[in-house]
Amino acid sequence: MPLARALTRRLVVVWVALAACLAGCDSRFLGAPDVVADGVRLYHVTDSTLLDGPGPIAIDLLRLDSARVDLASALALDEVMGREPVLETSRRHGAIAAVNAGFFLPNGEPAGILKVGGELVSETNRARGAVGILPRNPGRFALLFDRVTARVSLRLGAGRGTETVEIAGVDTTRRRGALMLYTPRYHEHTDTAGNGTEWTLRGVPARVVERRHDAGRSPIPRDGFVLSFGGLDPPGPVGALDVGAEVALEWRYQATLGTSEERWHAARDVIGGAGLLVKDGRALEDWTDEQLREGFSTERHPRTMIGVDQGGDVWLVTVDGRQPGHSVGMTFAELQGLAARLGLRDALNLDGGGSTTMVVGDRIVNHPSDEGGPRAVSDALLVLPRGRLP
Repeated sequence: MPLARALTRRLVVVWVALAACLAGCDSRFLGAPDVVADGVRLYHVTDSTLLDGPGPIAIDLLRLDSARVDLASALALDEVMGREPVLETSRRHGAIAAVNAGFFLPNGEPAGILKVGGELVSETNRARGAVGILPRNPGRFALLFDRVTARVSLRLGAGRGTETVEIAGVDTTRRRGALMLYTPRYHEHTDTAGNGTEWTLRGVPARVVERRHDAGRSPIPRDGFVLSFGGLDPPGPVGALDVGAEVALEWRYQATLGTSEERWHAARDVIGGAGLLVKDGRALEDWTDEQLREGFSTERHPRTMIGVDQGGDVWLVTVDGRQPGHSVGMTFAELQGLAARLGLRDALNLDGGGSTTMVVGDRIVNHPSDEGGPRAVSDALLVLPRGRLP
């Protein structure tokens, strides 16, 4: 009996593994790939059975071996204050391939969480889906998915005299009566009006080297940052900040679906999306917490998606849309169906619409929907040769 039970358990394990592979490895619809580079495969799919209703569809997919290439976020023009087409960002960094990434405002400022090269350049108090890129450990980079908020605060003083002040925004337009933080990735200066109070800080630990009253457009040092208050009379401990004062920045991440704050701190890059589609192999159905626009999940649009399959391969996907004769786009449900066919255990919807762009080498391989051509965006995800991180 013990031997029989052991054999039974072994057969059950084998069957479960086989069933999982059959469910997650149905790659026949992909067809034969184009080999782009070592560890990078490109597929083009026009299988209309991926839609829940009639219409043409055009999908481009990059499959990345995370042991052979690297993945990183990059800012347009290499600063927060700017936009450019994905092709230009990709060319500047010598990328193998690239797709558009996070949502953004008309002036190029990120509209959600964004961390680039270990530095948080956009915070958020809205728990939308996000993906983090973890450093190699040791042979592969890994992706982290959850709904995440990120905040930063300023710690002043030491010991019992320590006080903490919440920072209202990072690398974004200054608000009246609010304390903002400007990092070197923002711009060469704070781009603020002259009716504020600004402090320039440098070094480790950070110390105030200059305080400017009724000032704006303070230069941002490469080895420091600038604090800016929208007004001439900062309240409380901020008002007492003067040259020589030592401060510390404290970053806080909070994930709603169980990933630890330590892992988000460890992520080299973090990109915010809108619509966490699959988490730990389970398709999500409720996006109330993400505060999406009504109809955003049920309408067909061009889409950009990132996901990781059971074997650890990373998939970057663009779905063309808003072009009735070419491709109608996808709803969230249809995008989740595609994720299931690919066997993705985690997947996130990134910025889409006219932003949806896939670059391979020196060309755009999908068909962006804007009549004026590829849209200028705020940031991109770059596929890079291993060891070539920005």
